[in-house]
Amino acid sequence: MPRVIKEPSENSVDISVVIPIFNEVDNIPLLTGRVLSVMRGMGRPFELILVDDGSSDGSRDVYGPIAAREPELKIIRFRRNFGQTAAMAAGFDIACGEIIVSLDGDLQNPPEEIPRLVDRLEGDDLDLVSGWRRERRDRAVSRKLPSFFANRIISRITGVKLHDYGCSLKAYRAEILKDVQIYGELHRFLPVLVSMEGGRIAEMEVKHAPRTMGRSKYGISRTYRVLMDLLTVTFLKQYGDRPQHAFGFFGVAMFGGGVLIDGYLAALKLFTGADIGARPLLLLGTLMIIAGIQLLSIGLLSEVMARTYYESQGKPRYRIREIVGE
Repeated sequence: MPRVIKEPSENSVDISVVIPIFNEVDNIPLLTGRVLSVMRGMGRPFELILVDDGSSDGSRDVYGPIAAREPELKIIRFRRNFGQTAAMAAGFDIACGEIIVSLDGDLQNPPEEIPRLVDRLEGDDLDLVSGWRRERRDRAVSRKLPSFFANRIISRITGVKLHDYGCSLKAYRAEILKDVQIYGELHRFLPVLVSMEGGRIAEMEVKHAPRTMGRSKYGISRTYRVLMDLLTVTFLKQYGDRPQHAFGFFGVAMFGGGVLIDGYLAALKLFTGADIGARPLLLLGTLMIIAGIQLLSIGLLSEVMARTYYESQGKPRYRIREIVGE
């Protein structure tokens, strides 16, 4: 079968729908049919972008003929499986719409919810509307319980209060996504990354359907990766453009503590003649001084890297929402 990828059209597109898929051959016909029906019912120019993340179940043989007859459908096909974050990033990059809507390809996110998200986004002048699966139709132990605790922890640590970070059904302003770079598995932290760019965020309840076809790709094993990504996002949010404030604080504390300890031992040696060579406290103080110097050095190098990042790309450290007057 010939390669089927449509280039972005020159025609104006209001809404782009981005759906990553991986081995969802049974869901593709119904998924595309429902999304196309909903979007056509909105009466606005749109495009539907399916990102095939290296499927090996014959998905290409299903979406190929559909793409050939549906002008709004675009297909991005990866050479191998790169993960959901990469698939979403590719869809965002090629999207032409002023509004971008994302959802999963398993039909647990009903496409019929898209108009409600778009209306909320435009009506309240927001940059991101995130879905909240209040009545979630998943297994309690392996899906709902870990997500409950993860959402509480993420909200508390990042300061972006949401009930459901894991819901892929979201509507974005395309302009805010231009300033957001996602990699690794940071797609679940997009609300935090949008918040870092000064975006206005809201959450609304959406319906959630049980999976009826295909097999879930998620499980409790994601917990470790979520925690590691949370550490990354938290650091970027608080110290992304001033890393020395983080490393420097601990560096000065370690160095200062080491100097005090070794200074005390030196005074003890000078004034009392006590033997300090075999004391563990001497080793502790020396190690603290070395660790402090290393942390301060890492902070300085991080500052240089941060400046290089912003200056080499001509990327300002501020975001302008609007300019009034001349």
